[in-house]
Amino acid sequence: MTKLFMFEKPLGMRDTFPDLYEIKDQTKKNMEQTMKLWGYKFIETPSLEYYETVGEASAILDQQLFKLLDQQGHTLVLRPDMTAPIARIAASKLLKDEAPLRLAYSNSVFRAQQREGGRPAEFEQVGIECIGDDSVSADAEVIALMVSVLKEAGLEHFKISIGHIGFVQELFTQIVGTEERADTLRRYLYEKNYVGYRKHVNELALSSIDKERLFRFLQLRGSENILLEAHSLLEGDRGLRALEQLKELWSILYDYDVAQYVKFDLSLVSHMSYYSGILFEVYGENVGFAIGNGGRYNKLLEKFGKNSGATGFGLRLDYVLEAMQIELSSTLQQCVLFSDERRKEAIGLAHELRSEGTEVVLQNWKGVGDVDEFTKGFSNVHFVVGQDPKGGETS
Repeated sequence: MTKLFMFEKPLGMRDTFPDLYEIKDQTKKNMEQTMKLWGYKFIETPSLEYYETVGEASAILDQQLFKLLDQQGHTLVLRPDMTAPIARIAASKLLKDEAPLRLAYSNSVFRAQQREGGRPAEFEQVGIECIGDDSVSADAEVIALMVSVLKEAGLEHFKISIGHIGFVQELFTQIVGTEERADTLRRYLYEKNYVGYRKHVNELALSSIDKERLFRFLQLRGSENILLEAHSLLEGDRGLRALEQLKELWSILYDYDVAQYVKFDLSLVSHMSYYSGILFEVYGENVGFAIGNGGRYNKLLEKFGKNSGATGFGLRLDYVLEAMQIELSSTLQQCVLFSDERRKEAIGLAHELRSEGTEVVLQNWKGVGDVDEFTKGFSNVHFVVGQDPKGGETS
């Protein structure tokens, strides 16, 4: 092992120390329990998938995939997301009886980074997939569940932005005429480059009325009242189906009593090419980017030969914790410090305390260099030694 790499990690990889691990673990358990209460069953997929199936279907940029070859020469990838692998399983094995599936996951995903920049190449996603239900009710359930999961995790302040990719596609195609030109506009939106969007629109060979429609489109944010404004931007009846779905969605979310957490943002788009309808992002305080996202992805199932509805969400656990602004502190434990001649007694005491649910460290005092330094981090220390290491007798 060279000294250069002895203490280094691969680009974008992170160590998780005990204090943070404990918080992550408890937060994740709270989130998972909420999903189970809503009837979602947990599933695991392999860390390695074939590039030609899950790798290409995932919609993650090719340069972000970790690739390697197996012994037969097949190109493999470390899973870049969880939705594509679950879609593979659902299409091949689980959708035989055509009944809706409610699946959940909590796993690491891997996306290569070109430079460090503080962005992790491995991170944990916690989420669900509702597969086999093409109704707006399923979209609403997914969003309402995400609200419940975030609240149970301990996050109090967050907002969910909801859009519809069908509305964006129809409006842009009506105005600019071709899919290629529409893609250019969508790229500006995905990058949140509204200055570039406005500049590009001004340079297009369009009427002033059409340019104004594209500018007004950026203002379509708020509650259900903006749907009437969105309707006025369309020509004819095409695109109305998307607005009708959003109106129905709002009504259902109101019944779930989560409308206060959501708002419409009809300029919302995604780099995930398989989204086919309602989509959304969730933002927390003190985090300048989405802590989770989701939406309807019927097109992904089609890639695996299955014509079925599907929707879901994924939350990045590290971003959720960042939004919660948790202060790290060591978990208070007790310690039983013993000498050789009273070892059996010390083991019995530790067992008794652990049976009561107390975290206990059992430590032979001969293995400790500085007793005062070692014991100061514990809430309580039980000395079970023939002679107090500080100089006196103890029982």
